[in-house]
Amino acid sequence: MTEPERNLSDSLELHLAYLDYYRSEIENKLTGLSRTDLRSSRLPSGWTPLELLKHLVFMERRWLRWGFAGEQVDQPWGDSAGGDPDGRWKVEPGETLPELLALLHAGGENTRSIVTGADTSAPGTVGGRFGADEQPTLNWILFHVLQEYARHAGHLDIARELSDGAAGE
Repeated sequence: MTEPERNLSDSLELHLAYLDYYRSEIENKLTGLSRTDLRSSRLPSGWTPLELLKHLVFMERRWLRWGFAGEQVDQPWGDSAGGDPDGRWKVEPGETLPELLALLHAGGENTRSIVTGADTSAPGTVGGRFGADEQPTLNWILFHVLQEYARHAGHLDIARELSDGAAGE
């Protein structure tokens, strides 16, 4: 997938196009890594590429389904040990790259269905992730999710290069 068109002026469509782009980039960076490289770390912080992928799945879910839409979701912090928001990321032994990539792309489809036609200045729904004292706008949420994807795509560039020498963008 290529970077979104430079003349795309609708901010909602621009956010969604970049999110699609980064999901594709994440998949490209993970595809081809061995099972060992997906589940081990070469970094002092200790996270693995598969843990980072699972984090992205849950991160987008937390901000859009649980946050903006106010949907009650099972295990919103399911990417963290013990469901602790500040806990270390974790992947169960049976979780696989194809399974987590499918969840990543399904989350993208869910995001698109939630925000299509929405006003970007609309606040997140109270009762899910947010209380009445903290309701970021859809525009803020989408920008935050986008920067998470971009930042972690860069992290995966480094992890991939350390693993097999393949350099990112």
